[in-house]
Amino acid sequence: MIKEILVGFIIGIFTALLGSYLFITFFTNFDISSGIHIIKQQGYLGKIITLGTLLDLGVFAILLKRNKELLARGVILAVIVLAISTLVI
Repeated sequence: MIKEILVGFIIGIFTALLGSYLFITFFTNFDISSGIHIIKQQGYLGKIITLGTLLDLGVFAILLKRNKELLARGVILAVIVLAISTLVI
């Protein structure tokens, strides 16, 4: 049980990172390393991370459709942790 929630948590974190990467590459004129640096200087890093978690919504829906409730709980846990971390940033 704990193992499946942990796997869902890791899936949620990687999906959020992928969403943030895709947002930076498609919607800004920066490459990933300078983009993160400039976005952090401007104070928008928390907002970019929040936009990256939008992909977790799709992963959550897919997991629920396939009856993987424990993995879906892990994804929700990842979203909660990322939301708290954006408040700190």
